Amino acid sequence: MTVVVGYSPSGQGRAALHAAIRHAVRVGEDVVVASHLYNDPDSGPAVASEQVVLDDCRAVEGALPEITVRSCDQRDVGEFLLDLAGELDASLVVICLRRKSPIGKLNLGASARRVVLGAACPVLAVKDES
Repeated sequence: MTVVVGYSPSGQGRAALHAAIRHAVRVGEDVVVASHLYNDPDSGPAVASEQVVLDDCRAVEGALPEITVRSCDQRDVGEFLLDLAGELDASLVVICLRRKSPIGKLNLGASARRVVLGAACPVLAVKDES
């Protein structure tokens, strides 16, 4: 079985990645990282390189599971995560939610909502580590 995690090089992405790795080590599964399109302030839309993802993985203490990086260059990361989870028969999908105001907490983002409602497996939503 496989844990699928949505990732971008941000505090939210690292929180999701670290949670996915910790879970995968506990249950003896592999991790597939869905590195998705994000807005780089210096260069505009970009996808994190495999090296950036692996560097963030090494920040987790202890053993690491087998990690594979799949890049998503499409705008709808929610659909990409659902497709990837279905293709891999994932046991868990890990996403991270942005911090929001008390009123903003009433509504998940569009991609997060799509994943939570559409996944055939459990979804773990984590907050930014900072």
